[in-house]
Amino acid sequence: MPVAIITGASKGLGRALGEALARRGWDLVLDARTASVLEETARGLREHGTRVTAVPGDVTDAAHRTDLVAAARRLGSLDLLVSNASALGAEPLVRLAEQPLEGLRAALETNVVAALGLVQEALPLLRAGAAGAVIAVSSDAAAEAYETWGGYGASKAALDHLATVLAEEEPGLRVWAVDPGDMGTDLYAAAVPDDDEPRPAPESVVPGFLRLLDERPASGRYTAAAPAGVR
Repeated sequence: MPVAIITGASKGLGRALGEALARRGWDLVLDARTASVLEETARGLREHGTRVTAVPGDVTDAAHRTDLVAAARRLGSLDLLVSNASALGAEPLVRLAEQPLEGLRAALETNVVAALGLVQEALPLLRAGAAGAVIAVSSDAAAEAYETWGGYGASKAALDHLATVLAEEEPGLRVWAVDPGDMGTDLYAAAVPDDDEPRPAPESVVPGFLRLLDERPASGRYTAAAPAGVR
């Protein structure tokens, strides 16, 4: 069975992706900071008959990243790495004039440095497979200028660039930066708590991610709502 590591997997998009892959028979290694919520998610996904390993921890911790890859190795391989764990840098989001620099550093550490660290840890396993892939969960804020989204958007833009360079350096892998679009998640609620407008459920964008896995287009940046051949 193929094996995936998904960070930020206890709820929201991470959980929705895990659910979809479990239904397809994938074995999973799941990461999140809150152990009780992560284990609850893992129990639910195991009902699909797949092996699911919950590894609670913080992706900014190098030892935790090692544990995630070790868990995948115990499952026999690593075919997909999904960097979904994210930090906003300020909750709620603020204009750049008020952006706490420590918050920006925290966002960069989670969204960029930890994502690269996990790729570095996972590369030997990803290279060993016939169809290794990396998905970096991006944001439209990485490419568009929205008030108050500057710090978070800058971190996601940096993640996009890392993904682009990784694709050049690792031509044997597929590396996709994916903008999932608007979603009703806890992260969005923390970013803009006064926005009561309904947002799509994370499950609604999962088909876009699955299309990438099915069609395996060239490495690059994609929007989950668009067909896999359209960037």
